[in-house]
Amino acid sequence: MPLTAIRPHIKPTLLLAYPVVLSQLGHVLVNVCDSVMVGQTGKIPLAAVSLGVSVNTVVMVLGLGLSMGITPLVAAANGQRDVAALGSLLKNGVWLSALAGLVLAAVGLLIAPLLGYLNQPAEVVRLAAPWVRVLFLSLLPLLVFQGFKQFAEGLGLTRQAMFLSIMANVVNALLCYTLIFGHFGAPAMGMMGSAWATLISRILMAVFMATYVLRAQRLQAYREAAGSWLQPARATLRRIFGLGAPIGVQMMFEMGAFSFSAIMIGWLGATSLAAHQIAINVASVTYMAASGIAAAATIRVGYFRGTGDMPGARQAGFTAYGLTFVFMGTMALLLILGRHFVPHFYNHDPEVVAQAATLLLIAALFQVSDGLQVVGLGALRGLEDVKVPSVVALLAYWAFALPIGYWLGFGLGLGAIGVWVGLLTGLTLVAGVLLWRFRQHSATLARPQPVAVGR
Repeated sequence: MPLTAIRPHIKPTLLLAYPVVLSQLGHVLVNVCDSVMVGQTGKIPLAAVSLGVSVNTVVMVLGLGLSMGITPLVAAANGQRDVAALGSLLKNGVWLSALAGLVLAAVGLLIAPLLGYLNQPAEVVRLAAPWVRVLFLSLLPLLVFQGFKQFAEGLGLTRQAMFLSIMANVVNALLCYTLIFGHFGAPAMGMMGSAWATLISRILMAVFMATYVLRAQRLQAYREAAGSWLQPARATLRRIFGLGAPIGVQMMFEMGAFSFSAIMIGWLGATSLAAHQIAINVASVTYMAASGIAAAATIRVGYFRGTGDMPGARQAGFTAYGLTFVFMGTMALLLILGRHFVPHFYNHDPEVVAQAATLLLIAALFQVSDGLQVVGLGALRGLEDVKVPSVVALLAYWAFALPIGYWLGFGLGLGAIGVWVGLLTGLTLVAGVLLWRFRQHSATLARPQPVAVGR
């Protein structure tokens, strides 16, 4: 697609994307803060955080995916100026998100006692189990926040969630510093302090995001159209669930693959698991930035689809692809240059630092693939095309990436490096297939439809 076609989309995409980028970074920076501060207490607690995050993330992203079904529907209804539909999406989106948070928090509490069956170091499991229980409790306020956030973002109101995420991360960092190390008269709780800090900060996020949506003057018409909040509409709930469930399943397949990779690396010992946590933590920061551009792609593509401008939707999608390629290519170069320096922020164990530096080199190699696959998902969500990407994720990660990683890591004895090369293979495969899918599907929808002529 020529540059002249996508140039008008660059500025609007960036204006939508940068608040979403900062908001999305809020989710991962909680884990970054936890890992950096807990890592100062030793490699065993850092490995325990790695195990806990891996297990929690698989469950969390299912709920996040469900809530993401709200955004393309809101964007399309906004393009059609359908106030009644927007009111229904507001009420039922929050209902579905809250129910999902309640169910997943309960499911997570049942998972904690099963950590011992993952064949991880005993001292790691002992620390991870109580930490995971508290972290799962935070899923309820997190998903309530998501319900309100995804509605606002579907309307293009992305700055509010950005400010709240920044505030929550400041609160989380201060609480981590206070509770982990026992400053300002608080008890020194070690790694458990980071879990309680996360729970408190996510409760604040939910309260303030709900307050904004339920009080903002510009959203009054949608609140009035929502009717009674005690009477959810089954048809709208099914519609959101029908779009959000495949997104959640796709995200669970992807994050599940990364989490199972962490479990495999845990079989190699606490040192390898701690190194993995550092590398995946750093890579997740750039991933969340790319996912912010992907969210902007969902909003822009969905809006143009709602107005019936399919060529515009296609151009918006490819604009997001171009921006992501430039950004992630730059991040790859930075990771290569800083791979020996960054691990020291987390831990000073020479073996951990050396392994983390090697894994960061591989992370640099899959930056572009990682970014292109997530923006492909975002653009396809704008077209409400969510089922095929779920199947692609299942096959790419679980039929290719994990078996290849296991064979390289354990069959050929490459250890954590082999597991990460397997992940690189899966990401590259998904990125290529989704780019082809968006190119073909958007071209088909943009093609003029024949008009039936009566006799």
